[in-house]
This record gives sequence, C-alpha cells and structure tokens, in this order.
Amino acid sequence: MTGYKGPERVLSGIQTSGDMHLGNYLGAIRKFVDLQQKHDCLYFLADMHAITVWQEPAKLREQTFHIAACFIAAGVDASHSIIFNQSAVHAHAELAWIFNCVARLGWLDRMTQFK
Repeated sequence: MTGYKGPERVLSGIQTSGDMHLGNYLGAIRKFVDLQQKHDCLYFLADMHAITVWQEPAKLREQTFHIAACFIAAGVDASHSIIFNQSAVHAHAELAWIFNCVARLGWLDRMTQFK
C-alpha cells in the first residue's frame, strides 16, 4: 500500500433506521461535506445494518430516500461524491456470509473490537 499514488478515498455511511438529527449532522454529515473537497468519497445508506431489528419495508425505503435527500440538502455533492444504498452492493451480503462461515464466536469474543 505504500506505493499507492492514487487519490485518497473515504468510505462512510449512516444507518437508515431512524430520522436524521443534530447528532448525525454534527458527527458525520458536516464532516462528509468537508471531506469531499479533498478526497474521493463514497457514502452509503446503511439499510442492511438497519434490518438487525424489525423494519417495515416501505418505511425503511422511505427513510433511505429521506436520508439521501438530507445528505444532498446538507451539502454533499452527488456529482462529486458517490452516494449509494448498501443493499445495492450484492458483494456486501456475500462477504458477510463468508465471514459468518469462517469466524468462530470464541475467536470473536477474544477481540476487543467485537465486545
């Protein structure tokens, strides 16, 4: 990785299970707007993370569109940054399935990040 000379990239996202609030803006969105000036940015709407608890499908779709609109309204430039639904990337679910097959709970319990 030390020989890489391409643009620096940022990948981040927001879970779409609830309404946007001041904490989202101050903690993430405001930084997203600043980061897009100097980096190639990919921002995802974490709709797959939102389904760890029951979600009404129609409401989740509506929330996902609403949060995308909030990104744009706050200044994330869709012509400069990539905004996408996490569920649109099929490789994400495939990789999660692979990890579920090979990651043992005992190993994960010993990891500080997992606890």
